[in-house]
Amino acid sequence: MPTLAELVAHCDRRTRRADFKDYPGAFNGLQVANDTRVTKIGAAVDAGLEPFRAAAAAGVDFLITHHGLYWNMPRPLTGPLYEAVATLIRNNIALYSSHLPLDAHPEIGNNALLAAQLGLAPDQRLFFKESEPIGCAAPCGFSREELRERIARHYPRHTAIEYGSARPAKVAFCSGSGSGSMAELAAGGIDTLVTGELREEFFNTAQEQRLNLYLCGHYATETHGVRALAAELSKAFGLPWEFIGTANPL
Repeated sequence: MPTLAELVAHCDRRTRRADFKDYPGAFNGLQVANDTRVTKIGAAVDAGLEPFRAAAAAGVDFLITHHGLYWNMPRPLTGPLYEAVATLIRNNIALYSSHLPLDAHPEIGNNALLAAQLGLAPDQRLFFKESEPIGCAAPCGFSREELRERIARHYPRHTAIEYGSARPAKVAFCSGSGSGSMAELAAGGIDTLVTGELREEFFNTAQEQRLNLYLCGHYATETHGVRALAAELSKAFGLPWEFIGTANPL
């Protein structure tokens, strides 16, 4: 039976955890340990009480999340936060979190997989955080209408804001929040972005700068990386895995 340390070491190597300067609260890596034994892997977008309860009900004892526990620390371990941590400990669930490393990875990252889901192959890295590119862009050989139809198949709740070219030469991808990517998008001469969410002001920007913007949901665009990492671990260590989904519409 593989140990917790073996799974953590694999995740650290695969995500290049040590190379990323993430937001301080992200705290990538092992956030909560267990008794060192792992029998089932889980994948979830968010750390939180309800995902932890669902993971416990599914028999998961190694849970990978994209958004971890520590964004607003230090906080007292009381109320829902206490219940969340207690749920992990009572059910022997180790928690591993990977934020920007799982956005940026060229093979198992949210953006690379989002592009592949739409039938596009990235050939450019962009949207830098410190020295690391988080997003990507791919040549597009079909129309804006076709792109919208492909998006709708996977993201029925998407929002399409279309003021750019009818046949975009390239499509950029920035999972989750795309607000920080807008300046680099325009500077790079790319007029089409697939992302999770944007601030309200960017509707005017799309009109003024002639952009196509597709908002597919922060949560929905960040399910890919944790799934892919969990599936790889499952294959490498011979363990079952399960996606712990929620009804998050945002």
